[in-house]
Amino acid sequence: MGESVTGFSKGDKVLVYPWIGEGTCPSCRTGEENICDDPRSLGIYQDGGYSEMVLIPSYKYLVKLHGLDLNSSASLAYSGLTAYTAVKKAELHPGQMVVVIGAGGLGLMAVQLAKATTNARIAIVDIDENKLVEAKRLGADEIINSATGDAVKGVKEVTDGLGAETVIDFVNNGKTAPNSLNMRRKRGRLVMVGLFGGSLELNLPLVPLRAFTLTGAYTGKFADLVELVALARMNKIQSLVSRKFTLDQANSSLEELKAGKIIGRSVINP
Repeated sequence: MGESVTGFSKGDKVLVYPWIGEGTCPSCRTGEENICDDPRSLGIYQDGGYSEMVLIPSYKYLVKLHGLDLNSSASLAYSGLTAYTAVKKAELHPGQMVVVIGAGGLGLMAVQLAKATTNARIAIVDIDENKLVEAKRLGADEIINSATGDAVKGVKEVTDGLGAETVIDFVNNGKTAPNSLNMRRKRGRLVMVGLFGGSLELNLPLVPLRAFTLTGAYTGKFADLVELVALARMNKIQSLVSRKFTLDQANSSLEELKAGKIIGRSVINP
């Protein structure tokens, strides 16, 4: 980077928006590069995910961090942005109940975002008691351990038998998706985020009869990343980084993540 490029200067700490699109498709033209028809996302469709340095096509994909910690800010461009998009799609109002499925890095961030931006009531479901305790610390009103009880029943108990206005499923597999549908009340909304796979059988008449909404959320647009960094700067959210790795420990970090040993997020810092 030169001494000054459209507001950026040499030495600035920046966050890179990785969901680079080809720039001319309908999604890109409306500022939604994350769902580009011909994506060129870093680390997925082109190399750069584990690089010490990366070449980006334009300064427009950079966000100044203004003194924010680099390690804690790193996950904002991925898990933070994904959670933010899901919470926005939930369309929550104060006092409504949102159920978050999964207390990983995404779920824990979603708890904070829902609390900071919607003032909704938040219940979170997971099989790991330690992660649920952390979710409670970060603002969850109710915690439900699906390893020791019926998660659907637990949600009904804290909603007077009606179900939640919205469920955000950060796991989204063949087991959680049917439960997520059954946790919602009439007119409820299900935001599907996780990419764990599986299938879901729908009772089609129930869709109009219960008037529910089913939608997906995938990462997020650049404008939302700018908003997310602003929330971090105001200390309304915190990226929970429980482990830090060097670049040559990348495989170890992935193994610990797969084994469920990471609470929140781990960061690879060259």
